[in-house]
Amino acid sequence: MGQQLQHLWHRYKSVLAYLFFGGLTTVVNYLVFWIFNMFCSYLIANTFAWFLSVLFAYVTNKLWVFDAKTPTVRARLKEATSFFGFRLLSYFVDQGIMIVGISFLHGNDLIVKLIDQVLIVVLNWFFSKLFIFKDRDV
Repeated sequence: MGQQLQHLWHRYKSVLAYLFFGGLTTVVNYLVFWIFNMFCSYLIANTFAWFLSVLFAYVTNKLWVFDAKTPTVRARLKEATSFFGFRLLSYFVDQGIMIVGISFLHGNDLIVKLIDQVLIVVLNWFFSKLFIFKDRDV
């Protein structure tokens, strides 16, 4: 039984860690959105939430989810650029969901944001796993 659990842990470690830290990133995003949404438009609040949660996500993804080893400055720069570039892509998807959900469908800001974040976490996992934190020779 112990070996089976250990095997499952090693096999799904990155997915489980991503779900945990993705959940924390979602909490950061949601809380920042909630706070800023009280003082400015939902699009500006969403931009602040995106920026702060991406900073949090980069550190946690690099260190604890994908255990990315980047031995050179050039490799770290390439990795960070890739991470922020793909997150910028998901930012536009994020903003699009918010615009449709709030401005066109007249949904509640916080409910739309919650639904939005579930979709964005899945999208970002694929970007991170397939393109960003893969083994590099650089």
